Parts: sequence; structure tokens; C-alpha cells
Amino acid sequence: MSALAWSLLLLLSVLWGGSFFFVGIAVTALPPFTIVAVRVGLAAVVLWAALPALGVAPPRGARAWRAIVVMAMLNNAIPFSLIVWAQQSLPSGLAAILNATTPLWGVLVAHVATREERITAPRLAGAVLGFAGVAAMSGMDLLSGTTASLPATVAMLLATFSYACAGVYGRRLGRVGVAPMQAALGQLTAATLMMVPLALAIEAPWERPMPPAAVLAALGGLAVFCTAIAYVLYFRILALAGAVNLLLVTFLVPVSAILLGTLVLGERLAVQHLIGMALIGAGLVLIDGRLAARLRRG
Repeated sequence: MSALAWSLLLLLSVLWGGSFFFVGIAVTALPPFTIVAVRVGLAAVVLWAALPALGVAPPRGARAWRAIVVMAMLNNAIPFSLIVWAQQSLPSGLAAILNATTPLWGVLVAHVATREERITAPRLAGAVLGFAGVAAMSGMDLLSGTTASLPATVAMLLATFSYACAGVYGRRLGRVGVAPMQAALGQLTAATLMMVPLALAIEAPWERPMPPAAVLAALGGLAVFCTAIAYVLYFRILALAGAVNLLLVTFLVPVSAILLGTLVLGERLAVQHLIGMALIGAGLVLIDGRLAARLRRG
């Protein structure tokens, strides 16, 4: 990749790692659906305002919007809500580690749902190794008596499974004439229409005291930087370096999240979490396949 692509990739990893950091601050004062509603709503406003600069037209047509609504559920509303709920009891760094299981699910979902991407032995080994890392973290937590994090771990895995389903389903967006940035804009708009009524009906945020300034700043950072700007960076890197190179961000996001959680929030990961992260990372290396290819050529 070019120096520009690497720079943008590192910046994207910091932004997406920062999303776990910002959520870790926001959950101290606000309930999950409210956080997600603000995140997608404010991000949608930013992207709509930036349409002239981005040179993107809004999505058009009933077929396009039907596909976008499904993507909004799978890629925004469901996983965002599960992740925020999970982070009420999980450290932001651990949540980011578990979020890295998305490509592991992606291998399995693509094998079942498509004919083109059948699972190979290295990819299957990578998925098994990655989920062994999750089992190592959860199993050691149970043995040490830390059972409170188990439901949150399950929620994180359901969120990453939803992301993987979105990745497979999203291929049809191109077939109905939806460009990538149109998909991002449409998803955030549709997710806002889903999440705002849900937050108002279930959590009644107007009855809560005004959040402190740090929480409001975290919500702004989560929406503007980690969602709206991150989407623009994502599709810029996709155009510069391709989807395979973009997968490298999966390795970098937990590092950013762990550093922010440790340095700013005072979080500490246990040894089993670091072991689990190493196993998940090894699984991602096998799925990615480039290291093995280089070793064979060398």
C-alpha cells in the first residue's frame, strides 16, 4: 500500500478504536438505545450536510431503500445496540478484542450464504483458532468467578455475527444501484428512524438529568469522528488499497482501544484477555492468508 493508504488506515483504526473509548464514557450516564440514537442521528446529519463536498447523491428507488433498511438493521441498529449494552460491564479494550471476531464469523457466513466464497482449510483453522481465543477468555473468567461478563461477551459475539451477515448481504447493494457512500448515508438515516423512536419509547431520555460535559463530548466524538468521518475514510481506503488490505484495520482497532482504555480510563486487561487476543489475532492472520503466501514464496 502507499504511504497515504497506510496513514488513512492507521487513522481509521484510531477512530474505530476510539468508538469503544467514547462508548465507555457515555455508558456511565446514558442508556444504550439513547447512545445509539444520538450516534447514528448526528452522524447522518453530518453526512447529509457533507453531500455537496462528497459529490454523492442520495439513494433513490424503493428497491434501493429496502436493501438499505436491512443493512441499517444488520450493520448499525443491532450491533451498535448490543455493543453499547455489553460495554456497561465490559472494559472498552476487551470489547474491541471481541469485536475483532467479525472476520471469523464472516468466513462461516460467507460459506453458508454464498457459492463463491467456500471455506478453505486455512480459513477454517483461523476461525477455530479465533473462537478458541474467545473460549479461553470466557472460560478463564468463569473459573475465576467473573460471571458478570459472560452475557456481555455473548452480546458482543451476536453483534459481530450481525456485522458478518451485513458484510454478505451488502453485496446486493451494488446490484440495486447503491454506491458505497450512498449506502453509508442511507444506513445511518434508516438506523436513525429505527433508533430514535425506540430510545424515546423505552428509555425516556428527557426524564434523565443532563449528562456531564465529558459524556456530551464523547457522544459528539462517537458520532462525528468514529462514525461519519470514519465512513468517509473507510471508502477512501477501499478505493486506494482494496478490500483485502482494508482487513488490516481489524488487527489495529483493538490496539487503539486498549491504549485509550488503559491510559485514559484506567482499565486493565487480565492475562486471559491478552491470551485470547493473541489467539484471535493468529486466527485473523490465517484467514487473511498473506503471511502464509509470503512464507511459501520465501
